[in-house]
Amino acid sequence: MRVNGKLMDFLTGYAASHQHPLNIFVHMIGIPTIMLGVLIPLTWVGVDIAGYAFNLAHVAMIGFFLFYLTLDKLFATVFLVFALIVAQLAGYIGEQPMATAGTIAAVAFFGGYAAQFIGHAVEKSMPVLVKHPIQANLAAPFFTVVEMFKILGLRDDLFNEVQRQIESQRKIETT
Repeated sequence: MRVNGKLMDFLTGYAASHQHPLNIFVHMIGIPTIMLGVLIPLTWVGVDIAGYAFNLAHVAMIGFFLFYLTLDKLFATVFLVFALIVAQLAGYIGEQPMATAGTIAAVAFFGGYAAQFIGHAVEKSMPVLVKHPIQANLAAPFFTVVEMFKILGLRDDLFNEVQRQIESQRKIETT
């Protein structure tokens, strides 16, 4: 199977610490929740251009999308649709009174991260966030989309190769 080396490195690096089904489940909920918590305050800074409202949440999601395009066009496109939906929800919440929006943002952000740490405790693995915080925050939203493909049984050849490489790396590390 021929896969973009950058994509494979990205997926195997992240997936190696996310093997337990409960940890994956927690991440599937926690990562979008963290995104929401981050995006709410970003919606507070925006401009109207030709009648369309753009804010920093949109800019951030488009930035992630552009990076993800270098990894995989299909995953990046699905991410963009998902991200813009989360950004719209963040915008709606961000329009609420500051105390309400700020509280929701803080609970989503810290609650999402707390869930991640619980998932890693179950997995008995160090969260990627602790070792590589920038990489973890960049990889996590992408991984959520990728994991959804796996759950739906799509692109099985890619996931089989990711698992093969993880197992191969673990064998090297134990010898």
